[in-house]
Amino acid sequence: MHKYEGILTDLERQIADRRYKEGSKLPSIRQLSESYGVNKSTVIRALEELESRHLVYSIAKSGYYVVQSSTDTAPDSPDVIDFAVSAPDPAFFPYLDFQHCMNKAIDTYKNDLFVYGTPQGLPALLVMMQKLLADYQVFTRVGSLFVVSGVQQALAILAALPFPNGKTKVLIEQPGYHLFIEQLVTHGVPVMGIRRSREGIDLDELERIFRTEPIKFFYTIPRFHAPLGSSYPTDVKKKIAALARKYDVYVVEDDYLADLEPDGKADPVHAYDEGGRVVYLKSFSKIMFPGLRIGIAVIPGSLVDLFSQYKRIADIDSSMISQGALEIYLKSGMFERHKHKIKAAYATRSLLFRQMLAEYGPLAGGAVQEAAGSEELSPVHTHLVLSPSVSQTELARRLRKKSVVIEPIDKHYLPGFPRDNYLKLNVSQVGDEQIRRGIRLLMEELGRYGDR
Repeated sequence: MHKYEGILTDLERQIADRRYKEGSKLPSIRQLSESYGVNKSTVIRALEELESRHLVYSIAKSGYYVVQSSTDTAPDSPDVIDFAVSAPDPAFFPYLDFQHCMNKAIDTYKNDLFVYGTPQGLPALLVMMQKLLADYQVFTRVGSLFVVSGVQQALAILAALPFPNGKTKVLIEQPGYHLFIEQLVTHGVPVMGIRRSREGIDLDELERIFRTEPIKFFYTIPRFHAPLGSSYPTDVKKKIAALARKYDVYVVEDDYLADLEPDGKADPVHAYDEGGRVVYLKSFSKIMFPGLRIGIAVIPGSLVDLFSQYKRIADIDSSMISQGALEIYLKSGMFERHKHKIKAAYATRSLLFRQMLAEYGPLAGGAVQEAAGSEELSPVHTHLVLSPSVSQTELARRLRKKSVVIEPIDKHYLPGFPRDNYLKLNVSQVGDEQIRRGIRLLMEELGRYGDR
């Protein structure tokens, strides 16, 4: 990354977090030059890029000022503090970059984007995906890659198609991804759950289920689990891959937050797959914007033909225009710069979130039995273990009156599965001041239960 890009990324993040408010003046070129330890021309290049993105404007002999936003989506909006929403912050959406890539894609691939494609995806994008996945230690051939309309489409196809192991039941972590749970229940897919907590899952129980139940695949989110925020250590991921091979069970690994991983040595389960049993799914919804609806599925050879058939029946192909734009976005280096920007922004929020939990935690008394450790905290979400006396429905109602939004965890469980009293908390769209105020209000409200 060039020096000016680092300055650009940092200033973008500070504007998005409203450290520089709309209409406020940025520090002078000289001050920025001294602050970042670069020459003035480097600062000027970063400021000019900000101006071209319509984030700042210049006034001769005065300086640079933050542009007045035309939307009300700023994360520090005083109206509502939303710890429930998990979608990425619109303040970080790469609007202008992606608009450029859309236009460029139409010029470059005009003969390919306005006709039906293939179930597998745009060939140029598949090649770029193969290179990108190698950065996550997912090594595969292009013939195993499928562009999907979000991870949710891949899950729907996998739940429907017959697997070579001849088994019929899906195993999912509890709590887990609520839309997949809803999908399985709605369509009557045989499903069972295995408890997941801050400590992970019981590997002996996992092995017992693999041995005694007709599990066709085990759906897992090893990295930054939704909604808990915790991750599996390497030895657990290796054990899951080994058990899958031993008992002829497939593993569907949802690595939707891979781009936010700070630990370069945290490899996915797929990296330890020696038996061709791991399906790897990667989404761009959380790192870019949900409306993109593009994900990638790495399908083992034993499933490629079936997956291709079911995918073609489902939608012929995923949006070709979006695929073309994403290919250019990846190839140009824009994605890499955007990833660094959003990682830095979420890391800052995560650190503040952690600090506020520690500072205001005593206000909750005995209502909070356990909070996730700092080493386990996802960049965007985590959970608290609440006392059994705390009603999340009542807590949500009380907090709503104070303009703080939380969401009970019920929908993340299968019907009838025993539920832990976890409170999920997301900071995807919560700015710094909202974090400070929201956590204080939350802990004060929980303190009412701690006094009972």
